[in-house]
Amino acid sequence: YGSGTPDSGFPMLVQLSIRDIVLIDRLDLEPSNGLTVLTGETGAGKSILLDAFALALGARGDGSLVREGQPQGQVTAVFSLAADHPAVIAARSNDIDAECELILRRVQMADGRTRAFVNDQPVSAQTLRAVSGTLVEIHGQHDDRALVDPAMHRALIDASGGLEADALAVRRAFAAAREARLALVSEEARIAKAREEADWLRHAHGELTKLAPEPREEEDLATRRTAMMQSEKVVTELRDADNALSGDNAPGPVIHGLMRRLERRAQQAPHLIEPSLKALNAALHAIDTASQVVDDALRGCAFDPNELERIEERLFALRAAGRKYAVPVDDLAALAERYDSDLVALDAGEALLIKLRKTTEDTDAHFRALAAELSKKRVKAAAGLDKKVNGELKPLKLETAVFMTQVNSDPQNAGPEGVDRVEFWVQTNPGTRPGPLMKVASGGELARFMLALKVVLADRGSAPTLVFDEIDTGVGGAVADAIGQRLARLAARVQVLAVTHAPQVAARAEGHLRIAKAATERGKRVATRIEPLAPDARQEEIARMLAGATITEEARAAARRLIEAAQAG
Repeated sequence: YGSGTPDSGFPMLVQLSIRDIVLIDRLDLEPSNGLTVLTGETGAGKSILLDAFALALGARGDGSLVREGQPQGQVTAVFSLAADHPAVIAARSNDIDAECELILRRVQMADGRTRAFVNDQPVSAQTLRAVSGTLVEIHGQHDDRALVDPAMHRALIDASGGLEADALAVRRAFAAAREARLALVSEEARIAKAREEADWLRHAHGELTKLAPEPREEEDLATRRTAMMQSEKVVTELRDADNALSGDNAPGPVIHGLMRRLERRAQQAPHLIEPSLKALNAALHAIDTASQVVDDALRGCAFDPNELERIEERLFALRAAGRKYAVPVDDLAALAERYDSDLVALDAGEALLIKLRKTTEDTDAHFRALAAELSKKRVKAAAGLDKKVNGELKPLKLETAVFMTQVNSDPQNAGPEGVDRVEFWVQTNPGTRPGPLMKVASGGELARFMLALKVVLADRGSAPTLVFDEIDTGVGGAVADAIGQRLARLAARVQVLAVTHAPQVAARAEGHLRIAKAATERGKRVATRIEPLAPDARQEEIARMLAGATITEEARAAARRLIEAAQAG
């Protein structure tokens, strides 16, 4: 149901689907992009619908919300948004694929557990609230979430004065000043510690510098030492082999002599001698090759015992230093460099500290200058907002009330948002003491103050979808009509859904939905149904709101006049 296709880029709720929540078995709502009212008799299920909507936005789950006999309930809210909307950016920052549509889904189990999804990606309830926080605001007589936190008051003042860029500059300046302060504190602690350990540091640096450890030196030395010790063990056997191959009893000269004797007999029996000569020659060649290999091995075993001793002494010194300084031997070189850096920092510490102190002073001064300028602009914006809000109060039956914004600056308690604490105050009657809005205003007054604020701020500082829950309760016709006028004005800028019992409010809606209880197909249960009303049915519903259970022709005529007056206005 809707009153037309939303304008391109118009952020809004486009669909709300509820399954198996309390009395709702299956409900699909497609609100228009203007003012949509929801009406129905008391107990029809309007509060259930809002509870379900809040569940989709990240409200606390409760197993009692699940329709009796069902294992789970589910609520899905679909929003059409601009690609740069804060909610889309929040979704992307949580690694959620998002373009111009966000689908928030919450599954409530009968045992109390819940599951949350954004664009079909599982998320925590905290992430769901972070994404939905800039999408919807729900306001009612007992809903004070938008007004209970003074930080929200400050944000509304910034929005009303167009100070978002100034506030962002202050936050960045505060972050820069804080970073500079942390760098200074860290360096002061480093220098102080270095001074306390200066003597030991210089001794350790001198010792490591003299030792001059190198990366991987321990491994290289240990490998060489092992090779030398292994060579010492095999050198005797290699010498025996060398002696057997080339010593006094070596086989080479004997074989050589035999070959000369056979050569002299070669003509007598060549077919016998030549193979023998060939074999003996091969044997002689093999002996020469073996002798060469053994000789090479002996040369490879040759080492200086003094060198082995020097290696062992070096290994002992390196390992002793590693134990002394409680680091692996391979880290001694890096430790020496760090000690060198500490000494350099100690020697140049005062110059660095002077530089860091200057940076800290400059960034802090820059922050405080921006914060002071923002504070002045907030005071001016607050005065402008107060004037506009007070202009809206009389028609809302708050003619004796005064709305005022307290901007208290405290440079000693500066923070990311500047030096201001902003709080909305009211004086409900002349002669009474003004006080914080949340403490002084009654439930109905609170809702009307919020409406006045929202109308004044229009599309500034507002979520794209606003829900007003029976804020017209207990007011007369003129006040209800004033509320309807302001809801309609607000709906020209943002999407507005209003649960109302006031026919004057319903008459100004672009879309009208009736909520009622009906028996299910089997007739054993009652379920909440929602019905979009055509013009005739809408007139009949407004007549019911005027007359009650028995609708008279006078009520129908009055309903028609209300609709015509709203359309003409």
